[in-house]
Amino acid sequence: MESDVTPSVPPNETAPAPPASSGPNPVLFGPQGLRAGWRILMFIALVVALGYIDHIQPLRHFIQEVTAAPGEESPAPVIVVEGLRALTVLLAAFLMTFIEKRSFADYGLPMNQAFGKRFWQGLALGFAMLSLLLAAIWALHGFSLAGLAVRGATAVKFGLLWALAFFLVGVFEDFMFRGYPQSALAEGIGFWPAALILAVIFGAAHWSNQGEALFGCLAAGMFGFMEAFALSRTGSLWLLFGMHTSWDWGETYFYGTPDSGILATGHLFNSSFHGAKWLTGGTVGPEGSWLVFVVLVLWVVAIHFLFPTEKSTAR
Repeated sequence: MESDVTPSVPPNETAPAPPASSGPNPVLFGPQGLRAGWRILMFIALVVALGYIDHIQPLRHFIQEVTAAPGEESPAPVIVVEGLRALTVLLAAFLMTFIEKRSFADYGLPMNQAFGKRFWQGLALGFAMLSLLLAAIWALHGFSLAGLAVRGATAVKFGLLWALAFFLVGVFEDFMFRGYPQSALAEGIGFWPAALILAVIFGAAHWSNQGEALFGCLAAGMFGFMEAFALSRTGSLWLLFGMHTSWDWGETYFYGTPDSGILATGHLFNSSFHGAKWLTGGTVGPEGSWLVFVVLVLWVVAIHFLFPTEKSTAR
């Protein structure tokens, strides 16, 4: 009669090892989870899926046609389009916080610092550096002011509208190039290689601007790298938002100069450039002047002393 009891393993023999469990795919996952490249592709896919690339830019052209004279830019299309763009990238990042179980602070955007000290420091620094650049061009007889273009309530209205417009520009551009992608890519290849790659992409993205030139794209890329240095010292995009806002606001509204070849409706001062393009920047505006490189170096020096390493967020 056969027994129903399963025979035990003889004491001199070992039980067969269980099948080896397959670990995470090394192509997809690294020591810190999903690899940086896949994370960035996921973020970009979310941005595209939310629709800004295909649908927002035509809206800007439409609003521009009905709100501004030819050759000028009004604040309305900038506010609408850049607001939608900023909302798109922030919403994509919000979804990534759930996927990755992280917070906006991990992407360089601590919400408890919103419009706090870092933002106002950035506003002062950006406007000071732009004024320094224009003062240098003026000292070399390449720039002059010719009185106010708007006054009173009109000046206040356009000043506030352009401030909102360029804040939204700063949020979109700085978060898109120094926010989530910088955070993710830095985990994969290091902070500074990531900053260099994104600065090159940022500069190249300016080529599509009306009136832009190769030199202006180079200056924009260096501006992006300078902002990465500021981010490395403070860990906060709020400083960058402030610098970006006041630089563009001062250039476009306050001093009334071209910004990437575009003049603004409702600018405060009438201004003019005269002299060689290397000095004035030509149609690009002051950011196309060769002197911008001197100012960017001074900007880095200012950040170095204003935000010492020992007080910065560790990276």
